Amino acid sequence: MLRLDIEKTKSFMSDTEMAAMMARVKEARDTVMNSTGAGSEYLGWRDWPKDYDRGEFARIKTTAAKIQGDSDILVVIGIGGSYLGARAVIELLGGTGGTGSSSDGSEIIFAGKDLSETAYHKIERKLAGKNWSINMISKSGGTLEPSIAFDVFRQKLIEQYGLAAANQRIYATTDANHGTLHDLTVQRGYEKFVVPDDMAGRYSVLSAVGLLPIAVAGIDIDSLMNGAQAAMNQATDDAMTYAAVRNILYEKGFRTEIMAHFDPSFGQMGKWWQQLFGESEGKDGRGILPDSIVFTTDLHSLGQYLQDGPRGQLFETLINIEEIPGGTVTIPGSDDLKLGYLKGKRLLSVNQVAYQATLLAHSEDGTPVLSIHLPEANPHEVGYFIYFMELAAAISAYTLGVNPFNQPGVESYKKHMFKGLGRPEE
Repeated sequence: MLRLDIEKTKSFMSDTEMAAMMARVKEARDTVMNSTGAGSEYLGWRDWPKDYDRGEFARIKTTAAKIQGDSDILVVIGIGGSYLGARAVIELLGGTGGTGSSSDGSEIIFAGKDLSETAYHKIERKLAGKNWSINMISKSGGTLEPSIAFDVFRQKLIEQYGLAAANQRIYATTDANHGTLHDLTVQRGYEKFVVPDDMAGRYSVLSAVGLLPIAVAGIDIDSLMNGAQAAMNQATDDAMTYAAVRNILYEKGFRTEIMAHFDPSFGQMGKWWQQLFGESEGKDGRGILPDSIVFTTDLHSLGQYLQDGPRGQLFETLINIEEIPGGTVTIPGSDDLKLGYLKGKRLLSVNQVAYQATLLAHSEDGTPVLSIHLPEANPHEVGYFIYFMELAAAISAYTLGVNPFNQPGVESYKKHMFKGLGRPEE
């Protein structure tokens, strides 16, 4: 089970300050639990691990098995919350052949998250000579980047298989009742999964939005959901504490949070966390800027700044995964490389020492450092982590005094984008 450690932040706040902030955080928690705040119509994720649609869940697993049987690759088309969560889980848990996954999983390629011709060409080369399918994810079907990707790759699918067969290889995750993609899905007979009306995209990873690609990759989605349900029952106190510490530090001028993880496979989970907190809190002139980096790699590039740069501006949240299943790496400890002192040690144990050394070095030099410990990288613990962060983000945003579930700044960018491209309705 996830464990939160705030010991290295306590010197930056008094017991009185913590008690006062916890009173505000409890009010924010009650706002979440009682659905009384701004944006409360988007709280569907709150009870989802317990109340999710079992029928659709079973259909996700059946469809995933079908795709695994007829497709080497599933091209998942989406942007932001439509792809980040799925990609985070798949990359952390190894996708095909990784921990918590089946060797029968198909390769997942993500498209529609950018406007790069280079990225398109790379995907086209990957698809050459392969059997493949598409999962198009968009609530409205009107977001530009994924719409263009769907237009391009759907045409390639039709060219390879013919229209009728291509339609059987397209899976749409979209609004239940209306929208461009919904209407097209009905017209063409694509198999449809639902983006819940009561979830903002960044909170939707445990719905069909994330579960279909995750299941196609061969990851155990039953265990993922069980972990989220465990967090529903157990994570509230830790989520409140995390929100309280973040808001105390914010009010003291710490305006940037660095999430540092010690395994590159966590990188996309860091990106998902960035969107979750950045889009939930960054509005009305308020909010902590979330950034994500990988240690020890970035200790050899950003380490100097983090250690000796300006104090009082940023704090760190270190992610420590205590066990990586699926095989070990033992260091030979060659004397000619002067590594005899490491002979026989597991590489993971060296990484754990790196975590401890970073925690001590950065906290001793004036940076508040939180730690989040995950006992193992497996679907249950990842499901727990996802729900914990969703709950913490909602509580923290309400504590800050903003609506956690809207994103007016993103909508502003989209309007300017469509106007610049000459879309008729603009």
